[in-house]
Amino acid sequence: MELLRGAIRTYAWGSRTAIAEFTGRPTPTVHPEAELWLGAHPGDPAFLATEGGETSLLETLTADPEGQLGAATCDRFGDTLPFLVKILAADEPLSLQAHPSAAQAAEGFRREEATGVPVGAPVRNYRDTSHKPELLVALQPFEALAGFRPVARTIGLLRALAVSDLDPFIDLLGAGADGAATDGDQPDADGLRALFTTWITAPQPDLDVLVPAVLDGAIQYAASGAQEFSAEVRTLLELGERYPGDAGVLAALLLNRIRLEPGEGLFLPAGNLHTYLHGVGLEVMANSDNVLRGGLTPKHVDVPELLRVLDFSPTDEAALRTPTRSDGFALVYQTPAEEFAVAALRLDGADLGHEVDAPCPYDGPQILVCTEGAMTVHAKATTLTLERGMAAWVGAEDGPIRLLARYPATVFRVTVGA
Repeated sequence: MELLRGAIRTYAWGSRTAIAEFTGRPTPTVHPEAELWLGAHPGDPAFLATEGGETSLLETLTADPEGQLGAATCDRFGDTLPFLVKILAADEPLSLQAHPSAAQAAEGFRREEATGVPVGAPVRNYRDTSHKPELLVALQPFEALAGFRPVARTIGLLRALAVSDLDPFIDLLGAGADGAATDGDQPDADGLRALFTTWITAPQPDLDVLVPAVLDGAIQYAASGAQEFSAEVRTLLELGERYPGDAGVLAALLLNRIRLEPGEGLFLPAGNLHTYLHGVGLEVMANSDNVLRGGLTPKHVDVPELLRVLDFSPTDEAALRTPTRSDGFALVYQTPAEEFAVAALRLDGADLGHEVDAPCPYDGPQILVCTEGAMTVHAKATTLTLERGMAAWVGAEDGPIRLLARYPATVFRVTVGA
């Protein structure tokens, strides 16, 4: 077991204070810090604090894959850590995006390799062959747009804006004048696909008319004092101010707006269109950097490829929130991901001052991230005390672990999925 120093990624939407404050460094930082990568992705591996100095976690795994990952993990995923842990800090909205399925990622990577597009090229869509299911757990109140909301609710929002230019698009969703489905049509995935495709492929002159008209409707709605869609309208105005004339502003009208309180989770499977708006969270995903963007960004947007991977099935907010279960003092986030499993290990009350075994029903590597207080971790050969903002790598040979805290403390543990 060694301390793990993450790799910081600076993007324009990041924060000059959040990650630095979390890791105990001076603020504000020179550049906005968006992500702290804690893993072994070749694009930015974390580093282990060993007796001989810092060593890349990626190099450590390459040198001793079975000892670090365990035989069972190697059998399932090869000599690669299958998950990536991040601390994400969004002061501004991220790009509107989705991630491919495993089959789509493998096919897309082969296709781009065959055409000779360099992996690091700005126009590259597939940088590896993995899918990218991801879990976001809020460490502070967190705002997001995710998943196409049920169409009846979207029709209600579009009508509440009272913009005549939107009427043809309401019809495209399959709704009649009274809000009910027309004969033979259902306001479902087909209608969402048709409307989203129309908006994202619209000529810029058309967008330059429609987007301002929609924003004017949002201003009038906000001024009326109506509350039903107040959060959606506020987000629409924020995005419109930041990305004038962007088709992604219109696409945001189709998505669930979600607020997570600290400790609540959001799971995003392949094909889910989403953007994170604001907040700080722990993000865990399959070890991939594959992103298909759909707007709200100056970066490359490949519309045909995005349409290939999107899942237009409507879903409500409740279906996206991650269920949890208690396992002793562990709060386990239940996801279908095979690559990772996430639990918040919290010691308080009667557990304080006593060494306790961390529940772990399977062997394998672990990444620990302390998000509150301080906790002493005992592995087979090493003992470390993690304070807020510190992380540790526990190789398969070092587990299981025992924990000790004098005051209330929380450590998130990420392991390989069962």
